[in-house]
Amino acid sequence: MSDFVTRPRTRVVPQTKRPHLHKVILINDDYTPREFVVVVLKAEFRLSESQAHRIMMTAHRRGVCVVAVYTKDIAETKATRATEAARKHGYPLLFTTEPEE
Repeated sequence: MSDFVTRPRTRVVPQTKRPHLHKVILINDDYTPREFVVVVLKAEFRLSESQAHRIMMTAHRRGVCVVAVYTKDIAETKATRATEAARKHGYPLLFTTEPEE
C-alpha cells in the first residue's frame, strides 16, 4: 500500500454582499413651479407623468417625498443632477440622499 494520504480539495466561494441602498428625497419649497418639478422627475428619474405628479403632490403636502432608491453612487449622482437642473433654471428645488434602513 501507499503511504500517501489524499485529501479532497476545498473550494472557497467568496460571499458577496448586496450594496447598501440610498433613498433620493425630494424636498418641497414654495417657489419652484409644480410643472417644473414634474419635468425634472420625468427627465432625471425616468418616471411617467402620473408617477411624477404623484411624487410632486406628496412632497407638496408632506414637505418631503422619497423619489427612488438606488445604490449610493447612483443616488448621489441623480440627486445632484436634478438639483443642478433646477439651479440652472433659477429654482431652489432640492434633492438629497440618505441611507435606507
